[in-house]
Amino acid sequence: MSLKEQIDADIKRAMLAKEKDELRALRSIKSLILLAETEKGVSQAIDKDTEMKLLTKAAKQRRDSAEIYKTQARPDLEKPELDELAVINRYLPQQLSEEDLKKKIAEIIAKVGAKTAADMGKVMGVASKELAGQADGKSINAVVKSLLA
Repeated sequence: MSLKEQIDADIKRAMLAKEKDELRALRSIKSLILLAETEKGVSQAIDKDTEMKLLTKAAKQRRDSAEIYKTQARPDLEKPELDELAVINRYLPQQLSEEDLKKKIAEIIAKVGAKTAADMGKVMGVASKELAGQADGKSINAVVKSLLA
């Protein structure tokens, strides 16, 4: 079952259960998928990689917005963002723990042959592709910096 079909089924379930917060999050995900499918130059349905990129981007937006609302002491706006983030996270692969992330990045550093902070670009390129959906860019960047320092 594709992500779009799964989202459609979950939308129907949320509508029947009258779960407004979940329904809002699911509709936003469906909107992202439909926009990606109707982009100029796209001739077929989007692939799994594109789906993961869309979900990762949506999760990052919600996380950043919630952080901003938290610093501005606006819990009324922070809660809906966190609720939507929780729904989006259900469709993303399991996030790596800090230790697993360090192990994977250490393997990537060894594979690429990076030795100094000047090689950070090489490592980030490979790590971003291999760890897509399993860790966010900030976490990857922080671990790469600490291991190359």
